[in-house]
Amino acid sequence: MRDHTRLPVRIVLSAIAIAVFLFSVFPVYWMVNSSLMSTTAIHDPDPHFWPDAFTLKNFVKVVTEPSGSIEFLPALTTSLIVTLATVIFALFFAFFAALALTRFQFKSRRTFVVLLLVAQMIPAEAMIVSIFRVLDGWQLLNTIVGLTLVYLATVLPFTIWTLRGFVGGIPIELEEAAMVDGCSRMGAFFRVTLPLLGPGLTATGVFAFIQAWNEFTFALVIMNKPDTRTLPVWLTAFVQATQATDWAAIMAGSTLMAIPVVIFFLLVQGRMASGVAAGAVKG
Repeated sequence: MRDHTRLPVRIVLSAIAIAVFLFSVFPVYWMVNSSLMSTTAIHDPDPHFWPDAFTLKNFVKVVTEPSGSIEFLPALTTSLIVTLATVIFALFFAFFAALALTRFQFKSRRTFVVLLLVAQMIPAEAMIVSIFRVLDGWQLLNTIVGLTLVYLATVLPFTIWTLRGFVGGIPIELEEAAMVDGCSRMGAFFRVTLPLLGPGLTATGVFAFIQAWNEFTFALVIMNKPDTRTLPVWLTAFVQATQATDWAAIMAGSTLMAIPVVIFFLLVQGRMASGVAAGAVKG
């Protein structure tokens, strides 16, 4: 009887899950679909739900033709370097900060955690003038180092907060057992706890990557030379450069911007799917 009562519930829940998935993925599909059609087909009163007028001219246009005075490949290079550097340094510093917050007791620990929350609540627009003046004094405007420092400062609070939860979820008894077997405290952490943090580091890195890759405001203010722009600023300049909005080219540019995020996620999704507890019972 239980199976008969659970079957309708499963069917309803599955239908809801499919509906939510389709609702979420349709904008992405429409973006890719529009990027493969001509401008005439996009403006057609009858919608085209598949690229029946298939063309790659839009991708060729956005790659070869400068967006205003901003070219695609330099913008792509800048975005990749800044984003990858931000993710690497954010995970490095957040890893040790999360370790300190979860494994050690000190007087200002709670205050530090509260400050992390407060830092995430401050809107970016409120800090633009101060950050601009600081970077200008350090001669770091229009430099990859300057933009990376800004991204690192904005991404780090969220990264520390997320990793703190992952580190705290790993029982400290595992480290204590390793110390009984002869490991030092640091050796026990790196040999036992660190391997179990793989999914947490991966998930945190994905969110940090997306946040840095899509950031627009700081990149627009700090990188004000055409050859130092990032992809989000490049896409905006491309829209402004056209007298009439070329939606097909815009969709092609948006698709190209999304590809690195998809590739990064595909490379690390295996680590995200692995269970944290699986490593605790290995060997």
